[in-house]
Order: sequence, then structure tokens, then C-alpha cells
Amino acid sequence: MKDAKKQSLGLNGLDELFMTDRERAENKLPRIYDIPLSEIDDFPDHPFKVRMDEDMDLLVQSVKERGVIVPITLREKEDGRYELVSGHRRKKACELAGFDAIRAEIRDLTRDEAIILMVESNLQRSVILPSEKAFSYKMRLEAMNRQGQRTDLTSDPVGPKSGSRTNQMLSEAVGDSTTQIKRYIRLTELIPPLLDMVDDGRIGMRPAVELSYLSKESQTELAEIISFMDATPSHDQTIRMRKMSDEGKLTSEAMEAIMNEIKPNQREKISFRADRIRQYLPQNMPKSQTEEYVIQALSYYSRFREQQKARGEAR
Repeated sequence: MKDAKKQSLGLNGLDELFMTDRERAENKLPRIYDIPLSEIDDFPDHPFKVRMDEDMDLLVQSVKERGVIVPITLREKEDGRYELVSGHRRKKACELAGFDAIRAEIRDLTRDEAIILMVESNLQRSVILPSEKAFSYKMRLEAMNRQGQRTDLTSDPVGPKSGSRTNQMLSEAVGDSTTQIKRYIRLTELIPPLLDMVDDGRIGMRPAVELSYLSKESQTELAEIISFMDATPSHDQTIRMRKMSDEGKLTSEAMEAIMNEIKPNQREKISFRADRIRQYLPQNMPKSQTEEYVIQALSYYSRFREQQKARGEAR
């Protein structure tokens, strides 16, 4: 199979799925084989997670009933085994369904061609975590760079550099702006606990980018502070942490002090329906004075209660 003609990196269309081997050969498409699962190795550093969720349960049930409709894509390794390029979820579903083999097409791909195809195929998923985009974008850009294409997306996280066609090419391919792609790539500099918080939605993209510039030691200390306080930093707080880090002033104590600040959205707020308290307010009282009036009224009432309590104890 190593001598097979190199195939296009384009993804299969639906009309290809039901072709016979003869029709595939006439259209210069790879043949479909039944490959033992035991001979297939996962893609090295595969950035996309295979989640054991409800969608996987549905896929396993589908495989049991109808088999694998869309063949997975493999490349042959030098040791004669196969490397999984596209179809990690389908392979896992086959394993869970108790199958010993899976339908697959085998393509003659270089390492970098395989990386690009792997990223392209997995970006078709309906749900993609920030960490998955981060590492897949980085892998693809590194592959493009080895192929002789220019890339400088791993540097400036704020805006594109002029003269780089690669930035725009990838942006058009994946649907994210060049600036957003750079932000995703910065996430690869986060330690796993912080990156998990980004995937869980506890830390936003912009704060996460700022934290990616902290040393691994500072990130580890911050993760411990976040766990202890059960609170995550705001964008403004992460900006200040990064600035202090750049100045060599970011200590664990400094991070604790910043995290102990009360953020505007964390201040407890108590509200009342206007129609419920209006009858107790002086007529024509300006709205701006309502809060102070209510506070004074509560203060008077509190003192009244204390006096009543004291009288009762004196009896």
C-alpha cells in the first residue's frame, strides 16, 4: 500500500460513500478495507478529545445497528501498522460495540499532510473545546511551516502582521479571525488546570490569554488560589497580574491580594419592587434619595427593636 498513488487531501463527499471498489478506482479514490482495530494506533498528540457522553452512546447504538457508514482514514506507518488520521470517535464506538475491525480508507500521506487532514476533519464537529482548537491550530500551523509556508501566528496575540498570507489562509479555512486564532494558540501556554477552566467556561478567552504569559510556577500558584477561593480572575485582574509578572513583582501574596478584591459583578445586590415600597415613602421623593431613606428607616427600626428587647428583659 506504500506504493499507492498520493491522494487529494479533500474530504469525501456523500456520493463517495456508496461507491463500489471499481467505481472508487475509476475515480482515483482509495479503496475501502476492513482493518483490525488491534492494528490501528491513535494519532500522536491528537488534540481532540473523545468524550464518553450521550452523543457517544448514540453513535455506539448506530454502529451496532448499521455499522460504520463513513469509513475512517488511516495512513500506513513504517512498521506496517496504521495510524488513525480521521475517525477517532468512530473507532472508539466500534470498540465499545464489540467490533474487531472497522471500515477504513488508507491514504499515502506525509506526516504534515496527515496533520492538516486530521485538523480539517475534526473541525467539522458540532462542539469543539477551546483547548482542542488551540492545539489543533498550532499543530496545523507548524505543519504548514514545515511545508515551507510562512507563519507568524504564534507571536502577536492582538492583531495580524502585514504581509502574511498564511494568517488569512487559515482564517478563511477555519472561520476564525487571525486575531482569534492567535488567542487560541496562546492557550497552549496554559497549565492543564487553567486550560480546563477555560474549557469549562469558568475563565474567558481574554483573561486566559493574559494568564498564558505568566510563568508556569505563577500559573500553578494561581490555580491553587482559584481552587481555595472558588473564584476566577476578571480580565482587568489578569491584565494587572501580567503587568506585575513582566515587572518581576508577581508573588503569590500579590495574586491573593488581587483575587481578594470584590469585583463589581460579585457585590451582593438587594432589590425591591417599587410598587411595594412606594406607599411608605414621602410623596414626590426623588428616586436618587430612596436608598438613603430606606437605610435610615431600617436603622430607626433596628434601634426600636433593640429598645423593645431591653424593656422585655427588664420586666
